[in-house]
Amino acid sequence: MREDIIETRWHGRGGQGAITAAKIVAEAAFRTGYSGVVMAPTFGTERRGAPVFTSLKFAGTKIYDLSPITEPDMVIVLDHLLLEEVDVAAGLKSGGLIVINSPKAPDAYDFPGMRVATADVTNIALTGGLPPGIVNTGIIGAFGKAAGLMSIDSLCDAIEAEFAGKNGRKNADVARTTYEHTRVGDV
Repeated sequence: MREDIIETRWHGRGGQGAITAAKIVAEAAFRTGYSGVVMAPTFGTERRGAPVFTSLKFAGTKIYDLSPITEPDMVIVLDHLLLEEVDVAAGLKSGGLIVINSPKAPDAYDFPGMRVATADVTNIALTGGLPPGIVNTGIIGAFGKAAGLMSIDSLCDAIEAEFAGKNGRKNADVARTTYEHTRVGDV
């Protein structure tokens, strides 16, 4: 196992854009100097509202392992209600990071030995003019703040490129606002 690979697992519901969020972060990672970027979406019996997840790995050098992540460094959760349905922290490395779309503070969650970050992405996205349930670009802002691996400008540039001609600026603004309102707890 290579120590330089950062492994993230993105949990959401069909239709929320978890796979698109991971794809955008992959693009931002590549543009900011992570020359090894691998995204491995996991497709099951996909339907709107059903739990889905995708894996995203990035490193400074090429990655040859294309398998889904079983022991992530970080977990990003697009819907806090998934915590009642899926063991999103399964395999999370000790001291790992969990980023949750939630109106609650990080200390409201009991993940011993883990850092928890929260942001009320759902409300921020609605206030920012996105359709109900679209939280993928907002969670990218929360990820950016909590992980600190790439700048919010890099992430927003990738968001605007992905949604060029389709509310790219509005989606980037939601990511920036979420970044500013993300609360990061201690281990």
